[in-house]
Amino acid sequence: MSQESVPATKGNILIVDDQLDNLRVLSTILMDEGYQVRKALNGQMALIACQTLAPDLILLDINMPDINGYEVCQRLKANSQTCSIPIIFLSVLDDVSDKVKGIKMGGADYITKPFQLEEVVVRVQNQLTIQRLQMQLQEINQKLLKQNSLLRLEIEKRRQAEIALQAVNEKLQELALLDSLTEVANRRYLDDYLQREWQRSAREKTPLTFMLCDIDHFKAYNDTYGHIAGDVTLKRVAKAIKNAARRPADLVARYGGEKFAVVLPNTNFLGTVQVAENIQLQLQELKIAHAISIMSEYLTLSIGITVCIPNKQYSPSHLIATTDQALYQAKQQGRDTYCAYIYFDRSCFLTENYDESKILCTELGNRS
Repeated sequence: MSQESVPATKGNILIVDDQLDNLRVLSTILMDEGYQVRKALNGQMALIACQTLAPDLILLDINMPDINGYEVCQRLKANSQTCSIPIIFLSVLDDVSDKVKGIKMGGADYITKPFQLEEVVVRVQNQLTIQRLQMQLQEINQKLLKQNSLLRLEIEKRRQAEIALQAVNEKLQELALLDSLTEVANRRYLDDYLQREWQRSAREKTPLTFMLCDIDHFKAYNDTYGHIAGDVTLKRVAKAIKNAARRPADLVARYGGEKFAVVLPNTNFLGTVQVAENIQLQLQELKIAHAISIMSEYLTLSIGITVCIPNKQYSPSHLIATTDQALYQAKQQGRDTYCAYIYFDRSCFLTENYDESKILCTELGNRS
């Protein structure tokens, strides 16, 4: 069996030297140590051998004809397929500058001729150990890079899942706070919002308006046109009210049945009247037929209003109660109108041009 076919047990080494005696001695020693050894008599043969099968280590003589060891080293290091092969230079040149030059050329080590066999074995073992550790390190780095990539993908998947979950939760929360039919806020959200705005208005001493809008003769409407038509009409009325109360802080909610509530933060009486009249105008423009209404051929609204600057004497429940009383009074006055309770300083009116008949109770003057 030829030397080239001997299975590698510790490493594949290429010895490059134009001296046959050096080749024989080195190959014998290294083969006895358990290495697979190949030999090349010149630089050209060495380059071909490396292209055919890259060795684990090269022992490279410097002084050779045609192509010296430095040039062979440069060519190997310039080739991506052979640049990582460690090279130990062999040379009779033992000057420090020669060794430095060899290392700068890309050599991993430098052995001076005549060499000591034990030194050769140790240096070969060291370089192969370093190479093996570097390969292990590269494998570990590759695994880590792959794991990091997988981890980043997993993190991104989880982030996307969290975003999707958050969107679902927000949608569920939104649905939980919306009236399913009219798609305005429900009573639960209305109560929470009114409480928050009451407290904020009390701190800032700004006026707060609460409205109740009730569709006139809606039971008769349902009896005449049916509940499906009634549901459609509730949606249209809700949209009309939202079109009138369209500031970001304004809230429109379904109070129950055919009754809707409107919260207008930081809104004085004049602003409130404008919104109330705009609500009725929006509804008039819809021209929803109401054939059996005793007051109009179209659907109408009655509106109760309370405007106040919150303080310790009042509460949100008091606000709702007075607004309900104002709504009752609007119905008593013939429906399709509004009535209001007002509790705050005259300076909040901003105008004296208002209908006295629609003001049910006015408490003027500053209150602590």
